[in-house]
Amino acid sequence: LVGSEMCIRDRGSKMIDLKQNVQYVKSVGPAKVPLLNSLNIYTIEDLLTYFPRDYEDRSKTKNIADLINGEEVTIQATVVSEVTINRIRKNMTIIKATVEDNTGRCTITWFNQTYIKQHIKRGETYKFFGKAINEFNHFEMRNPVFDKVDTSKNTGKIMPIYPTTYKLSQTAIRQAVENALNMVNGKLSETLPDYLLNEYNLLDLQNSLNQIHFPIDMEHKIQARKRLVFEELLTMQLALLELKGNSEKNKGITFDKNAKMSDVINSLPFKLTKAQLRVLEEIDADMESEKPMNRLLQGDVGSGKTVVSIISAYKAVKSGYQVAIMAPTAILATQHMEEFSKILAPLGIKCELLLGATTAKNKKDILERLQTGEIDVLIGTHALITENVTFKNLGLVVTDEQHRFGVKQRTAIAAKGNNPDTLVMTATPIPRTLALILYGDLDISIIDELPPNRKKIETYAVTKSMEERINNFIKKNIDEGRQIYVVCPLVEEKEEEDETTKDLKAVKEWTKIYKEQIFPEYRVECVYGKMKQKEKDEIMQKFKDGEIDILVSTTVIEVGVNVPNANIMVVENADRFGLAQLHQLRGRVGRGQYQSYCVLKYNSKCSQVGKERMKTMQETNDGFVIAEKDLELRGTGEFFGTRQHGIPEFKIANLFVDMPMLKSVQSVALKIESEDKGLTQEKNKRLRKLVDNKLKQSVSL
Repeated sequence: LVGSEMCIRDRGSKMIDLKQNVQYVKSVGPAKVPLLNSLNIYTIEDLLTYFPRDYEDRSKTKNIADLINGEEVTIQATVVSEVTINRIRKNMTIIKATVEDNTGRCTITWFNQTYIKQHIKRGETYKFFGKAINEFNHFEMRNPVFDKVDTSKNTGKIMPIYPTTYKLSQTAIRQAVENALNMVNGKLSETLPDYLLNEYNLLDLQNSLNQIHFPIDMEHKIQARKRLVFEELLTMQLALLELKGNSEKNKGITFDKNAKMSDVINSLPFKLTKAQLRVLEEIDADMESEKPMNRLLQGDVGSGKTVVSIISAYKAVKSGYQVAIMAPTAILATQHMEEFSKILAPLGIKCELLLGATTAKNKKDILERLQTGEIDVLIGTHALITENVTFKNLGLVVTDEQHRFGVKQRTAIAAKGNNPDTLVMTATPIPRTLALILYGDLDISIIDELPPNRKKIETYAVTKSMEERINNFIKKNIDEGRQIYVVCPLVEEKEEEDETTKDLKAVKEWTKIYKEQIFPEYRVECVYGKMKQKEKDEIMQKFKDGEIDILVSTTVIEVGVNVPNANIMVVENADRFGLAQLHQLRGRVGRGQYQSYCVLKYNSKCSQVGKERMKTMQETNDGFVIAEKDLELRGTGEFFGTRQHGIPEFKIANLFVDMPMLKSVQSVALKIESEDKGLTQEKNKRLRKLVDNKLKQSVSL
């Protein structure tokens, strides 16, 4: 069902379309539709595949005498007192009743729920589910849900817990899901082939959906999840294999063996690492073969990916082709322009820069020279994708920071040539096993060592008590001529109005504090995502030119800025950031000759996960170790971020938990593909449909 297009037949001949609006589900009124939409639930199918994040087991009852402080539990007890209502102040009413079973007594308390008095009667027996709290050797249960003994609406079963918004209750989502399941009950078409269901002992689709939402017991939930995860991962793997197969069918460019990478390597003023040389060998072999290169180049911040792309560009140009380099931001594109020109211009290669901000006159001139072949390497942002950008003979496409570009953009730029080679670069470390699976349509190269001149960035996680020492340390470094980054999480106060973020200070507020209170004698500026691009670029340029001492920023400086003179990165509220993001931020310093430092300020009362992150950052500078830990702590959804492009989104699979399943599914996919390339056999008809929809949905080629 996940990602499938299907209809089901109702009792008459009328078809029920799973793509129809969620408003047609019973109990989903006009007020709930926008709330469900905010959770990305738009259709009946979206609702059926909105899987629980957790479960509460309310099926087993416990004696009052056996209760444990703090546990959530079901008790079955008789009400032995009248229900009392006390209004202790405005907006605070307490409702109490005493209940008992054969082993003891317990007080039941509700807050601001006066209607309860109508539903709880002295002498009646009920099941109550809630948190048991032991105070003064007496148990109390606060705000429990309850049922009469012979019913099981709120108790006596395993209840799903869904991700939700504060305006949409668990009860409302459960009711909507239950009604959607009733709508389709007995009418769903199976999506997996029968031979796979039998061979891998998988539940059918209807049962899987029923049991994932409302399981009879935990074993049924495990079986349901196994089947749904299997389908989701298998569909993705088959889709990626198909993508890779399609790209390999096309004949690519065979670059000239006489255009030797060693010519440019020997001209460099520094030595390449063994890892860089190994990766260049792989790229060289790809470029000289007639199969189009589709290679992902992973390397930690500062590992020297850019120079690898420069050497690859040299080979393409010396073979008679043009090169396109696409970066996510103007400042990163400008930086690439400087680096490419420095190495390639002395070798007679012409590089040019094209940005959204390029003047109309300059743009016209660039496009004309590009079409005639006068420009060898064109470097730019999304501006390269626009229709009027025409190459004479495009042979190599390099996209930097892959997670900022989707497959669509990669395809759009490649379409400007005749099956050009593609090199995709990222400094966002992804564990190798995961990368092999996620980027199944790409071959993978990893630069896994840093240049010998890179000093280790000293990392310190500190609480508020260390603030004065940190500020003195910053002052000392600025006085010695260095520059400082300060990164904070939110742009405007109250951008997120909830308990977890109320203590976060906004960028503008932090800037004011640094400018007026802590460092009035230094030049302090701020930069953030909502700024106009021109303004942002101007400030970044000033910082690069040494005209700003302290740059306060959101994570917009996370990617690609190269300021060798900046040697301290301070992250405010560091416990609010993911590990991979903290590692990216840390990589902004340590780019020059000076010893660099990363100071992570965190709240001493932060969560255990927050403290784990701080510990990991202090212990290692290895991006791949950090990526593994980040995946373990946060799961794949948050690891990749909801807005990351080009990475498959999973509704139920968790790539950390499901890695063993992922590996076995990969071998299943390879077996199916080897036996039935193109999934044309009758037995794979259902798989063909799943894959078509996955390609349509997430790749949009």
